[in-house]
Amino acid sequence: MAEQKPFHILILGGGTAGWMAANLFANRWRNCDNQKSVKITLIESKDVGIIGVGEGSTPTLKRFFEDLNIPESQWMPACDATYKVNIRFKDWSPQSGIADYSHPFTTQVDTFTKRAFLVNGRTRRMGLDTHTRPDDFLLNGVLANQGKGPLTPDNFPFVMEYGYHFDSGKLGQFLKDKAIAAGVEHKQAHITQAKRSPQGELEAIIDDQGEAYSADFFIDCTGFSSLLMQKALRVPYKSFKSNLFNDSAVVMPSSMDSIIPVETEATALSAGWCWKIPLTSRYGNGYVFSSDFIDNDQAETEFRRHIGALDSEQECRFLKMQVGQLTEHWSYNCLGLGLSQGFIEPLEATALHLVQVSIELFASLLEKGNFSSHYAPEYNKKISERFERVRDYIVAHYKLNTRDDSEYWRANRDNNKLSQSLLSILDCWYQRGDLNEEIERQNLDTHFDAVSWNCLLAGYGTFPPLAPNQPGQGDLYQEKKIQQFLHGCSLNFSDHQSNLRK
Repeated sequence: MAEQKPFHILILGGGTAGWMAANLFANRWRNCDNQKSVKITLIESKDVGIIGVGEGSTPTLKRFFEDLNIPESQWMPACDATYKVNIRFKDWSPQSGIADYSHPFTTQVDTFTKRAFLVNGRTRRMGLDTHTRPDDFLLNGVLANQGKGPLTPDNFPFVMEYGYHFDSGKLGQFLKDKAIAAGVEHKQAHITQAKRSPQGELEAIIDDQGEAYSADFFIDCTGFSSLLMQKALRVPYKSFKSNLFNDSAVVMPSSMDSIIPVETEATALSAGWCWKIPLTSRYGNGYVFSSDFIDNDQAETEFRRHIGALDSEQECRFLKMQVGQLTEHWSYNCLGLGLSQGFIEPLEATALHLVQVSIELFASLLEKGNFSSHYAPEYNKKISERFERVRDYIVAHYKLNTRDDSEYWRANRDNNKLSQSLLSILDCWYQRGDLNEEIERQNLDTHFDAVSWNCLLAGYGTFPPLAPNQPGQGDLYQEKKIQQFLHGCSLNFSDHQSNLRK
């Protein structure tokens, strides 16, 4: 009996998205019993560089490396990586009197305290004076304030969740080396066109020398150019421009402080916001802004002033962003991945999270459909929904701002192009409803849960005026017990630098 021809997946484009896919595919389909043999090829152009900016992740990336059995001690030093337990938002809601607030990653420990956080948020919406600061109820918020990393002693009985900061260029190179070692075929070629069958599927991609590369399935990781999905297959792109105004960024590194923070900073500026991401070697800084409200020269000056680099001779780099998503992420025998499938600005560091869950769902449904496109409609529905709901959470940051220093912030606050899902969440909040029930009703737990929404809405001080007659301070005892509990937990953790030296 003739040997069965392997199912050939060709990934076009390297970078973090392409090499993440290559590694997950190789790990999933290597030496699997009762599975179709799978061949994986990645083609990238030596003429297309990778932008090595400081980037942050969600805890999903922790699972990625655990699934590949790659220890932190191996990949983190290679990528200048640090631990991330929190995002701190500064100057987004100055009229509330709140200078900054935290959105910590939730952990198993928070099972004991998050209900009090949710109850206090609802109590405050009823006009009663109570404590609602997120980082006083969630362990990672406490650790961020204390400058402690998330690693625990062996006898700590709870599961910790955390993300990372890393150099995206170095991470792409690390994953490339791992994938090639795992048997992924790597080729260099500058692809210029694609050939389709009479039925519409991709048959081959062709380089600038006329050589054709055929496969059974193609993964488009060509970035915003979307060579296969948009140009070859003509899949339409749905822009989010109407409710996410930012389309540009200016980036430049700066020197690291003596103490490495364990959180990302996101500071609102006149026409957008600035990230500050701590790596072991430097800070990664970037100003995300809207070119409709500020030009490049104005943005660079404001950015340099903000990071204290007005007199620096180091050059800034400018990036353009296309915020939105494909109307179909899986079309015929091709999958869009990374920037080629869509992009939501980096405010909550969801880019790699969306890439990873897209890869995992695709691989599962491809297997379920016996390596056919049978489940493409289900995939498209689920991934499009994820993009939409992540978009909503980001939009809320802008819609609810209380800044009045520029037309940009007023335009965001006056923007009423909101989804029904977001309108329902905000209505529940303002009507003093149970936000947990609304999240469950919409089945949104896989996106941002009630705790995340409470961090945002309470962090902005989105509350009615206090009632004139206040009851006694009956909740102070409970709050004191919560703070004592979290402080006791924090004693199990060491400073961030000690974590990085391990």
